[in-house]
Amino acid sequence: MKYFLISLLISLSLINKEKANSPSFNKDQKVIAYVNGWEENWGKNYEKAKQITHINFAFANIKDGQVVEGKETDTETLKRLNTLKLVNPSLKILISVGGWGWSGNFSDAVLTENTRVLFANSALAFMQKHKLDGIDLDWEYPGQIGNGNVFRPEDKENFTAILKLLREKLDSLSSDNHYLLTIASAASQNYLDHTNLKEAHSYLDFINIMSYDFHGGWEQKTGHNANLIVSKYDLNETVISAELAVKQHLNVGIPAHKLVLGIPFYGRWWQGVNVKNNGLYQPAIGASGSYNYNFIEDSLVNKNGFKHYWDDSAKVPYLWRKKDAQFVSYENAESIKHKAAFVINNQLGGIMFWQFNGDNGTLLNAITNNLTSNSTKE
Repeated sequence: MKYFLISLLISLSLINKEKANSPSFNKDQKVIAYVNGWEENWGKNYEKAKQITHINFAFANIKDGQVVEGKETDTETLKRLNTLKLVNPSLKILISVGGWGWSGNFSDAVLTENTRVLFANSALAFMQKHKLDGIDLDWEYPGQIGNGNVFRPEDKENFTAILKLLREKLDSLSSDNHYLLTIASAASQNYLDHTNLKEAHSYLDFINIMSYDFHGGWEQKTGHNANLIVSKYDLNETVISAELAVKQHLNVGIPAHKLVLGIPFYGRWWQGVNVKNNGLYQPAIGASGSYNYNFIEDSLVNKNGFKHYWDDSAKVPYLWRKKDAQFVSYENAESIKHKAAFVINNQLGGIMFWQFNGDNGTLLNAITNNLTSNSTKE
């Protein structure tokens, strides 16, 4: 009996130590990972799944007005993602519908009452088939062309109507289990002007603001990909920042706790950039593209001719390489620390990131280390 008690005490001590060393999230804080396939980057014993509260699986497509698997491998992928609940029983997995590439049929799918019923029923059937916890609509964008998409003025009211219908149908499934309904919103006033989130948010559990892609290779001028604050170097006629996007969402009447701040696990780059300000907010005439953060950290930060800089006015880093005039805007642990503090200080709902496999662990650790129950009030 003596040895049994000693063994029991040791076991309890180890369990409590493990709990003490694990991130502990406030019940209202979220760490939402977009995942676009089965990633082999979950770590030994899938410990990274413990750092995430929600997974948005990207993406389901829309065909003939119905939500369908985007790839033949999706069924197997979703089965494997569900196994992550063995290490994180509180993990919620949602199906994200649309995205940049598959939003082209949204406007048609929600155009009439009949088409909305067909769409909503198919979304619920998809969710139940794959044993998921909710639905996330990534319509890019209501009332706007997006990726060459069909769009209509009626999208504004139809977007609200489909969210209302989905909420009603999800609530009718069970009185014991609350199914989630969320959206991804653009970080712009233009998006808010083409939607009615003042009403629509009442049907939503939370809203993921895509507070990134502020600047990129579609422009012949460099800029921060995801600055927290408007940079003092940004002399554009229209400025943008994560802080500004949050304020715009709050101004239309969305409660702070429903807003989730988006963070990119990738950076944007340009070549042939003017040398002033080490390339920051300068004309660019060369090639452009994007890099995942794991490549940036492993191969670029103070390596291969790149020098690291910090824009303190915007609270984000950037890289500059003189020999080919290449500029890189990206996220790092320091910028995430500032964004996490912003989330806590403004009582936002948490952080979302795109996407899981763009990081080797550094950025995810920065999120969870700065969004714990010890960092904010209950």
